[in-house]
Amino acid sequence: MTLIAISLVILSAAIHALWNVFSKSKKPTSSFFLLASLFGTALLAPILLLHNSTVLSDIPSQVWVFLVIAGFFMSLYYVSLARAYRVGDLSVAYPIVRALPVVIVLIVVVYLGRADQITYQSVVGGLIVVLGCFMIPLKGFKGFRLNNYWNLTCAMALIAAISTAGYSMVDNEALRYLRSDGQFDSDNISVAILYALLEAFITSAWMALYVLIRRQSRVEFMQLIRFNKSHAIVAAIGIHLSYTLVLIAFAFADNVSYIVTFHRLSIPLGAALGILILKEKPYPAKIIGVLVVLIGLVCVALG
Repeated sequence: MTLIAISLVILSAAIHALWNVFSKSKKPTSSFFLLASLFGTALLAPILLLHNSTVLSDIPSQVWVFLVIAGFFMSLYYVSLARAYRVGDLSVAYPIVRALPVVIVLIVVVYLGRADQITYQSVVGGLIVVLGCFMIPLKGFKGFRLNNYWNLTCAMALIAAISTAGYSMVDNEALRYLRSDGQFDSDNISVAILYALLEAFITSAWMALYVLIRRQSRVEFMQLIRFNKSHAIVAAIGIHLSYTLVLIAFAFADNVSYIVTFHRLSIPLGAALGILILKEKPYPAKIIGVLVVLIGLVCVALG
């Protein structure tokens, strides 16, 4: 990773932790994230002014396929994240959602025959991350119980983590395809922002489909527009600013796994904010688990 990539990812990680704390404090729903995604699309739309009128038709069909898949994963991420935050602590759900994708990406990279891109130290770091994730939901180190993990918070956090790994890998492949396509002539940053706009739009479409088929979600959406749309606007700024910075960072790194890993510096920050701002219980096992995760992430990043 270059210094530019590291700087972008650190800034993105800080913004990511902050928007998650803000969203958790508002008891988010799928409708909340749909509205945030729609506002995010509007925020990114001005990038189209920098391109000619044929820019969308210039995008290869393969990239559109990638966008549809990534949009599905991202919408699933929002739905599961909202549920996890409504039923559990941010200082439990957030570290799991942010840490497990590191391990998932490493496994997939090896499965795809790219094991030469992963060092032994990265593998050890991934195992340390898993160990830390198992410690975070515990209230103490005595009396291990399965129900510490067999609950809705951990289940939704796991789905969100899988979804995060999914859209991260798809996004990386799509951006590589775009940058290598000779017919699509644009600089890396412009390509990343344009891609983020299209992904936000397609994610909104997937989310809208989910909200429309559920009566309660439709009611919640209308209430948000009438009374609390400013909350969704704040979340939209944080969500799309943080992820656009990650997409730009992809252009300055050789391996997506290192971007996904280094971005997890938001984990200790998010857990700390959950305890300090949201007044969640600072169980010793939780704090040690977060620190263990951080050690694992450093091993992967330096590997």
